[in-house]
Amino acid sequence: MLKFKSLQFLYKDGEHDFMAITSSSLRNDRMVLEINTQDDVFSVTVKTNETITIQKMYAEFEYFYSDDEKIFLNGYQSWTDSVEHNIGDKMRGISHIPCAIREKFAFSQYGDYNFADYGEYMHGWTYGYIRNGDNYSFMGSLCEESGFTQIITQTDKNIIAFRKDCSGVDINGEWCALKLYIAEGAEKEVFDVYFDLLGVAPRKGTKPVFGYTSWYNHYQDINEKTILDDLSSLDSLTAKADVFQIDDGWQTAVGDWLSVDSEKFPDGMKKAADDIKKAGMTAGIWLAPFVCEENSEIFRNNKSWLLVDEKGDYVKGGSNWSGFYALDIYNYEVRAYIKNVLSTVINDWGYGLLKLDFLYAACLIHRKDKTRGQVMAEAMDFLRKCAGDALILGCGVPLASAFGIVDYCRIGCDVSLDWNDKPHMRLMHRERVSTKNSILNSVFRRQLDKRAFLSDPDVFLLRPCNISMSEEKRKCLAEINALMGSVLFTSDNFFDYGEAELKELSKIMKIRDAEIIAADLNDGELTLRFRIGDRKYIKTYSI
Repeated sequence: MLKFKSLQFLYKDGEHDFMAITSSSLRNDRMVLEINTQDDVFSVTVKTNETITIQKMYAEFEYFYSDDEKIFLNGYQSWTDSVEHNIGDKMRGISHIPCAIREKFAFSQYGDYNFADYGEYMHGWTYGYIRNGDNYSFMGSLCEESGFTQIITQTDKNIIAFRKDCSGVDINGEWCALKLYIAEGAEKEVFDVYFDLLGVAPRKGTKPVFGYTSWYNHYQDINEKTILDDLSSLDSLTAKADVFQIDDGWQTAVGDWLSVDSEKFPDGMKKAADDIKKAGMTAGIWLAPFVCEENSEIFRNNKSWLLVDEKGDYVKGGSNWSGFYALDIYNYEVRAYIKNVLSTVINDWGYGLLKLDFLYAACLIHRKDKTRGQVMAEAMDFLRKCAGDALILGCGVPLASAFGIVDYCRIGCDVSLDWNDKPHMRLMHRERVSTKNSILNSVFRRQLDKRAFLSDPDVFLLRPCNISMSEEKRKCLAEINALMGSVLFTSDNFFDYGEAELKELSKIMKIRDAEIIAADLNDGELTLRFRIGDRKYIKTYSI
């Protein structure tokens, strides 16, 4: 069990630096620091009567590790690899990648590389646990809206540390510095209590869905004909699809959401939505509302909309498309534009599900008066208000900011048409495309499904053509997606299916209501224990 040792609190008052290392509450003329433990909740609150600049908020707890335990630490955003580790494992950042390549492709922007230390210790964000058999020593933050909480396991020192991502942020008044639920128990027990304490639950009325998305069949090479062909293929199934989602490629440029590519969609996006709805499905569409690419009209003509850092430089979001940049969500014109885009897509075009992607871009940097966690929470609240009753599928988002806000949420990276990409690509950042990593995220973030939102494990791919995964790996992907999430999407054209693929599809539809009992990953073998009705099953996959 975790035992509190000490708190390190550094702050600046004007030109003067102050530091406190304490295990109890304290006060001075500028502020009050309150440390409380009540039941299984540990909290630190700062109350100031003038503006101070936080430099560090860091709490250490004693924990005696044993070699047979497993450590899970939630990754920074949807795509970040998140898996149980052995006690002696390490996490690799991006320092091994040559600097010129890192900068050219803006690899640091996809994850936490600019504000987390990738040294000798493993770390994660928001929640984690140490598992010994079926017993979980759980730890989870209850106040991520005031700033993201990093969890660091120092196994050689028998320490678990919690660091608030708050350096350089001004506060004045009362601020929740840390609020942690720390408990031991069975998996269901600790996760149920955690989300009860958060006051979070899936949005009312949200249901599991089965459907299609265009991305992994056509990528950006979509048009009216490909959409109609894929719609037609769904007629061949006995299982009824709920959603048909048009992914990236319909717009002239990322960011220019009201500029439809007229060569691809000469009748516009309303016609495509109408076709989907006539087929009896909810029409879904992909957007990345907080970014614009270099080739967009927004980037060329609205530079004042772009997020800038303290040096006055535009903040890159990554290297996708022609390279892309973050928009400043506190700019009034940006908010008005996003609100108008979502209103047009929902009310004029008729799309009922919005896949909103690359959301992490909103909080790439903190503000003087707001942490990254505050910025991301406010960005997600803004999107929810703009979307109204439309369904949101969040993607590329720090997960805590999406809890209870989105209807569905991606919990892993993009899958690929192969298993684990090319060897040199495996040296890239933790958010890279990988079917293997996507599967492992689905397994080890499984507890979020139906507690935080309905989880989207990304697509399954059973088709025998236009893919390089073996039949065994395709079945592995399909079965785990069906077992672990509430969104079961594919990018297969079902006219490509033979008897074997149709049989496997029927199988995975029957296991969607399974109850997962436990999961273990050892030496490349994933063992799942689950229950369907009154029967228990054990299944092993080579990962």
